[in-house]
Amino acid sequence: MHVTLAEFRATLSDAEPPAVSPPLVALWYDARGDWERAHNVAQDVDDRDGSWVHAYLHRKEGDLGNAGYWYRQACRPVATNALSDEWSGIVSTLLRDAPKTKGRA
Repeated sequence: MHVTLAEFRATLSDAEPPAVSPPLVALWYDARGDWERAHNVAQDVDDRDGSWVHAYLHRKEGDLGNAGYWYRQACRPVATNALSDEWSGIVSTLLRDAPKTKGRA
């Protein structure tokens, strides 16, 4: 089942994150204002998607040096757009690239 950005945003009022990849779970917690939990999830993802989310979180934190390191690990350019736009872009990309499965997200 393909989840859209709007559908993902709609889950932000739920008690638990939807059944999505860990990088998306991290972004779900971030959108709910729980940066620490988002960071804990992201730092345990050892791939480029996890590094990209990790970079965004450190950029949001204001630690641009650390963010730069994680953007390089993700093979992504350092973002300079609004944080909200970056969040939406990462979520949209990860949702688009997610394996298609049957059932509820």
